Amino acid sequence: MALPLFAVLALPGAFAGGGTRRWFGGRAESQRAEAQAAKDAAASAFYELDTAQRDLRISMETITAVDASPAARRAVADFEALGLRIDEASRRYIQAVDATDLDRDDLEASAAARARADLTAAKDELLNVKRELDRFSSGLGPLLGKAETQLARLAPAVERARQALLAASDALDAARGAGLRADDLAARLAALAPELTKLNQGAGQHGVQATLERAERVSREAEAIRAEAGRLPEKAAEIDHRLVSLRTRAQALTTRSGQVEPVLSELRRRFTAACWQDLQHVPEQAAQNVRQAEARLKEAQAARDAQRWPDATALLSTVRALLNTTDEAVSAAGDRLTRLNAVQKDPQGEIEKTRFAIRDAQRLAMTGRTTPDPRHARPLDDAVARLERAVTGLEGRHPDYWHFLTETDAVRRTAARVVSQIREERGAGH
Repeated sequence: MALPLFAVLALPGAFAGGGTRRWFGGRAESQRAEAQAAKDAAASAFYELDTAQRDLRISMETITAVDASPAARRAVADFEALGLRIDEASRRYIQAVDATDLDRDDLEASAAARARADLTAAKDELLNVKRELDRFSSGLGPLLGKAETQLARLAPAVERARQALLAASDALDAARGAGLRADDLAARLAALAPELTKLNQGAGQHGVQATLERAERVSREAEAIRAEAGRLPEKAAEIDHRLVSLRTRAQALTTRSGQVEPVLSELRRRFTAACWQDLQHVPEQAAQNVRQAEARLKEAQAARDAQRWPDATALLSTVRALLNTTDEAVSAAGDRLTRLNAVQKDPQGEIEKTRFAIRDAQRLAMTGRTTPDPRHARPLDDAVARLERAVTGLEGRHPDYWHFLTETDAVRRTAARVVSQIREERGAGH
């Protein structure tokens, strides 16, 4: 049975004859084997580092495609610095590999030993850099997660934008089919064509973040166009209804305005000038307002016929405001006569109503107190005096009943204001 090499070297006759050459040759082979093992270990470390760097480069490209924050810029700078460390460690490894041909037949033991030491040092440096790379990679978790989330949103966002544009186009076609031009909506949709082109060009050309924002903006605008196109028939019907309703109201106000002059005539006949002077302009102003409203109604009809919906809507709002003002003025004349008739017949009712409001406020001011707060007592005392002066004003031969009513209104407002103040203060105190 053949013995192993080390066993043969240990035999007593091993030093005889050519034993010296076999000793050194055996030692060189041993060193060659150790150097080769160091070379294999360094190669493995180099491969692992290269693989980790390539994987991490993909992660960094993902981050930089999406994130331009200071944290992302710092990560890029740190990765570039690590790249320099990796290049240096790789250069030392390649130098160590190229420095010695471990397959040479005449490789000396000392050369193999040096190669083993250099390759081991290169391996250790590669492993150290790999550990740095691993630590850096583990710290990228939040940035990478955020970037991957945005990338995952990209394709659905772009598809939503395309579908929204298609839906807007379909809605416009439906509106046109109903006889509505929708020119302004068509112009807005046409303006989105360049945005669609950029979406189709993709994030590689325009960036992930910009593409996401563009897709969301296109989706919003296209959805707004679709919704407005869908509402066009309803809007047209609403404007038609408002045109009819406001014409009817204008006609009714024309009739009512004609009734103001008899009311004013009675006010002049039965009450002092102070009771009706501010209403003198009502008939003329009402007629003028109605004429203006009718003119705006014609303009609104023309705008509706031309399908200028914003113009029609604005004109109808103007008509409504004119008719509201007229309605209030016409109603004010009739209300004035009604109130003056009531107070002339029974001023005591107005007096008692006002005194009750003052007493109610005074009772609340005294609740839980032996003396009222001056901030509450003073305006209530002034209100009492004001009411008494108003009552005294009725004693003349031609009392100003309208002044009396405005004074009692003011007194009741003062009492209500004090009540509100007391309740707020006590509520805050609790």
